[in-house]
Amino acid sequence: MARKRTQADIISQLSNRELLWNVYLSQTLFLIISFIIGFFLFDSWSTFWSLWTFDHHELIYYGLIPGVIIVIVDIIMIRYLPARLYDDGGINRRLFTSISIPHIIVLTAFVALSEEILFRGVIQTHFGFWIASILFAIVHIRYLTKWVLLISVLLLSFVIGYIYHITDNLWTTVAAHFVIDLLLGLYYWKKMR
Repeated sequence: MARKRTQADIISQLSNRELLWNVYLSQTLFLIISFIIGFFLFDSWSTFWSLWTFDHHELIYYGLIPGVIIVIVDIIMIRYLPARLYDDGGINRRLFTSISIPHIIVLTAFVALSEEILFRGVIQTHFGFWIASILFAIVHIRYLTKWVLLISVLLLSFVIGYIYHITDNLWTTVAAHFVIDLLLGLYYWKKMR
């Protein structure tokens, strides 16, 4: 009987370039899904745009500071937990070590923007905090079989969802998500080179 191929098996067969393009493709699909669902759920585009408020205090207190704290906790866990508990199949390592720092900035900004539009802007706005947070964790499928990563992504999703709940501002969640992904991406880039 043939062995069932795992996600790690499939990913290992992709080149770094193919892996990167798959990330861009999935994030583009999130944006397309967001706009299709949003078209039916929002009364008007102005309602959607009202979710975006540029408030530098909120960006610092609810985006930057929580993002940095989350990254510090993540790096402590990466350093002190056994690698097998925190291993995502090497995807983050491969992804972030195969591109330049400016590309890491672009990639993490695109990921933060596309995921926050879908999960907070569309799903949480219309279906609530719990549904958005759980769907966010499920979409990060490679974390579902590692209990430490699953708990980490669930907590991250709840924190970002709560930030959106208290600010009603997508810029704050995009900022927090971006800071987390960017700093962890830079950590992998520096550590693995």
